[in-house]
Amino acid sequence: MSQQYPVNEIFATLQGEANFTGTPSIFIRLQGCDVGCSWCDTKHTWDVRQANQINLVTLLTKTHDKSSWANASIKQITEFIQTNFPQIKHVVITGGEPAIYDLRPLCLALEELGKDIQIETSGTRDLRVSDNTWVTLSPKIDMPGGRIILNECISRANEIKMPIGKMADIQKLKSFLANNLVPKNIPIWLQPLSQSKTATKLCVRQSLLNNWQLSLQTHKFINIR
Repeated sequence: MSQQYPVNEIFATLQGEANFTGTPSIFIRLQGCDVGCSWCDTKHTWDVRQANQINLVTLLTKTHDKSSWANASIKQITEFIQTNFPQIKHVVITGGEPAIYDLRPLCLALEELGKDIQIETSGTRDLRVSDNTWVTLSPKIDMPGGRIILNECISRANEIKMPIGKMADIQKLKSFLANNLVPKNIPIWLQPLSQSKTATKLCVRQSLLNNWQLSLQTHKFINIR
């Protein structure tokens, strides 16, 4: 049997965060995550419960956040993308925590179609992606799941995107950068939690003080997925 992935949804939109903000993108959201961030905005992707499994045809019509998921083969994923979004070149594999799964076969199949691949990961799982995959590391530090951020994920990252709600998060980021071998000149993005005005002001101030960059979740401001 060909490899299958538990897919929560596949849809096209504009990437709203970090380096590729504004880029037309196909999002492949996978089901499953054990990191346990209390402020997560995709908690419906955490559990891979059999009771929530549905058929793929129904899943691919999904337009709202739901915990339903379906197994999909690489062929089914690529055919759906080529049928519905052949003009879009950028593909974002997200979750949940997509690095739970071996993504190399999927990445390579998408690259054969001329797609550029980006993965959004907490850095708490071994990365099994293609050599050309852009790795957005969103470090989840001291989360309830108790998972640690792996050195290989840090060294492989192309950018770091840190969710920020309060000054303690800034301190965690500074400690993380000081105590790990973070690639030189890697972009550091601060992303305010929940579009909070207080968090946004904090991120603006800290970006200026530390020469970091600001990620505003643009898709939420313009009310798209």
